[in-house]
Amino acid sequence: MLNDTDKNLIALLRINARTPLTTLAKKLNVSRTTIQNRLERLESSGLITGYTVTLKPTTAQADVNALVFLSINGQHEEKLIERLRGYPNVLEIHGTNGRWDLVLNVRTDHLAALNDLLLTIRKLPAVLNTETTLLLASYKK
Repeated sequence: MLNDTDKNLIALLRINARTPLTTLAKKLNVSRTTIQNRLERLESSGLITGYTVTLKPTTAQADVNALVFLSINGQHEEKLIERLRGYPNVLEIHGTNGRWDLVLNVRTDHLAALNDLLLTIRKLPAVLNTETTLLLASYKK
């Protein structure tokens, strides 16, 4: 169970995961050791699974960003998710309710690469149906 300090720490790390422990401690009014211990606990419990890099939009990066909605055979959901985690162009995997079972955030260098990725995903045994929406602009990340 997360307390308010844990939640606030995670919120600060989402903004900048490289913030020094002393800065985090000052912002949360706790000691540096407390921050270090909480981070170790959150990491060892599996709640924090890693850290990532966010590139400026002008930095060389993939040009095509899309959401891929998947309808799947639920009996194979875990295997499918594990397989999708191995695809470097699949940035995020979300479970959802309603018409679609999973939503993927994917990014590729160009439309042909997106098409190849979609063809690969559609061939996976657990995938029943897909729908893809290109993201044309991002207003907040």
